[in-house]
Amino acid sequence: MKIVINTVVAASLLVAATPSFAEVVVVVGAKSAATTMSAEQVAQFFLGKSTAMTPIDQPDGSPVRNEFYKKVADKEAAQARAVWAKLVFTGKATLPKEVAASADVKKAVAADPKAIGYIEKSAIDATVKVVLTAP
Repeated sequence: MKIVINTVVAASLLVAATPSFAEVVVVVGAKSAATTMSAEQVAQFFLGKSTAMTPIDQPDGSPVRNEFYKKVADKEAAQARAVWAKLVFTGKATLPKEVAASADVKKAVAADPKAIGYIEKSAIDATVKVVLTAP
């Protein structure tokens, strides 16, 4: 009986310790001409392969940033930083603008029709429109 109780307690702690991530969505300003995009298209902007849109990043180390890069760009956030470091060092690009939170991403994309960012799905409002829900 004691073994069963210990096993149940250990399993409960393991489930509680497993991080749960919010659903991440990619957004543009409500007035932007963009409607829908594939993960590959979005990754092009956030990995410096296209300058058609201006990427707005969340803070380095934030859970939403880590989740975004993992699900949309198929990279760890550190790998994305390495890509950008190489681009900046060679003079081919400048780092994406980094803002403090989802509210700041919404403000930045609402103000610039060429801006694109990512936020938690729960933060969506009328100032932005979703062009991709992270897989």
